[in-house]
Amino acid sequence: MSALVASSTEQDKVQALQRTLYRAAKADPGRRFHALYDKVYRGDVLERALVRVRRNGGAPGIDRATIADV
Repeated sequence: MSALVASSTEQDKVQALQRTLYRAAKADPGRRFHALYDKVYRGDVLERALVRVRRNGGAPGIDRATIADV
């Protein structure tokens, strides 16, 4: 089991953010999101992403950064 396991409350917050952004995009397909940085670097979002990457055996991306680098 991973040492980083997001609590269900944190997962709920991340899912709520994802749903909100999804609904906004679907309601207005031409909408442009200009201020997402504040949402991307939230601790709960980053932790959830890292857990998902570890679970799927994530490989380095275009920047060649590995899980160990992070």
